[in-house]
Amino acid sequence: MNFESHDNLAKDKIIMIMAGLMVGLLVAAFDYSIIGTAMPKIINSLQGMEYYSWPFTSYMLTSTISIILFGKLSDIYGRKHVLLIGIITFVITSVMCGFSTNMFQLILFRGLQGIGGGILLSLPFIVVGEIFSPRERAKYMGILGSVFGLADVLGPILGGVITDNFGWRGVFFVNVPVGIAAVTLILYSLPNFKLPDVKKVIDYAGIITFILTLSSLVLGVALAGDLNTYSLMEVVGIFVFSGIMLILFVLIEKRAVNPILPLELFKNPIFNVSSIESFLATALMFSGVIYVPLFAQDVLGMSATNSGLMMIPMSLSLTLASILTGQIISWTGKYKKLAIFEFIITGGGVVLLASMNENTPYYLLLVYSTVLGIGSGMAYNIYNIAVQNAFTLREIGIVTASMRFFRNIGTIIFVPVFGYIMNFTMVSSTTSIISYNQSLVISIQNIYSTAMVLALVGLVVAFFLKEIPLDKDAATRS
Repeated sequence: MNFESHDNLAKDKIIMIMAGLMVGLLVAAFDYSIIGTAMPKIINSLQGMEYYSWPFTSYMLTSTISIILFGKLSDIYGRKHVLLIGIITFVITSVMCGFSTNMFQLILFRGLQGIGGGILLSLPFIVVGEIFSPRERAKYMGILGSVFGLADVLGPILGGVITDNFGWRGVFFVNVPVGIAAVTLILYSLPNFKLPDVKKVIDYAGIITFILTLSSLVLGVALAGDLNTYSLMEVVGIFVFSGIMLILFVLIEKRAVNPILPLELFKNPIFNVSSIESFLATALMFSGVIYVPLFAQDVLGMSATNSGLMMIPMSLSLTLASILTGQIISWTGKYKKLAIFEFIITGGGVVLLASMNENTPYYLLLVYSTVLGIGSGMAYNIYNIAVQNAFTLREIGIVTASMRFFRNIGTIIFVPVFGYIMNFTMVSSTTSIISYNQSLVISIQNIYSTAMVLALVGLVVAFFLKEIPLDKDAATRS
């Protein structure tokens, strides 16, 4: 096996590797928060309000596909080479996005940018899993996970400053110097980990059916939110096509020599439980990221700037919880109790948020969202560590990528679902003699009531997570 363990790497080299991985991950992590801040200006400039969500949708689709695809290809061609390709792709397509002259170009270029983004969201965690022993990797996973919290804190602020002072195109161009720094650090520090005896056979049929399955699923979810424009039969037809492609994908993967998503993974109970928990944890996190600022602005009457500042404690708690969880797992070598506590804390957060009304003071909203942030931060590490510890080094790439994949699927499915709940409640409330504020409060309460159910499911499933104590030695599990 052509792997170099933590013990064989000098301390200064480890620092450089981690710096490179964190900078590379930061580029992709910043994307959502920075672009979200700039999007209103982008829409005004390119005049495409009816396509407001499509730059996000195209990016989410291609990034989700590339997580699995390039996680597998990195087994063949090496982590370093694929990671560098991801950064370079992200930077080049960022420049293309910055030069967009209409919404069609922006949607297309964002889709291409998502390819690089998916690589950057998964490969750093795979590399950490290969360099460090199971105990040590928990600590470094926590450090990597903290990047998302940092991006959530600084992203909206940086996005606003860049947009106001340099125009919306600057939010894309800022990726260039950061990307160059990441490439430089990784190029000179990271060994090219790969599996030397892996079958160099690319599963083209699997790739095609996988892309068609996910693309039609995302398209169906997106169109289902606008049944006034698209008929129910059209939407159902897209979902049926996605289901047929999924069946074909499964049949192809059963016979593939080197499948992009080995079905044997699903025979492992730790993998199955971790996939479900990653899916649910992300949905719960986004219930806070999206609807806490909306409640602050439209119900409590806070300004956009102040509602953004309101999110800082949640983001900081997410970051600290990610780091601390990694440290605890590293010290104890165990993770199951933390998985249970994670959903207890997250569930407590959404229960508190579901209790909000027009009279909720600012400081309670801050406390409630911070509780949710603590639980969400814990989830960044637990399931990556659990699956990496349950599989061999040969499988560590695909299982780590799979956890990120299911997190993305949680976003793709539940962000629209929460939106449907809000729209349905708002429309239903128009028949009642209540104010807009009251209607909005009821809508948000319904969203968090749904989140409470998800948290309860996550808590029950957490008890089924099998625990394999983490070894202090290098990652050589067979």
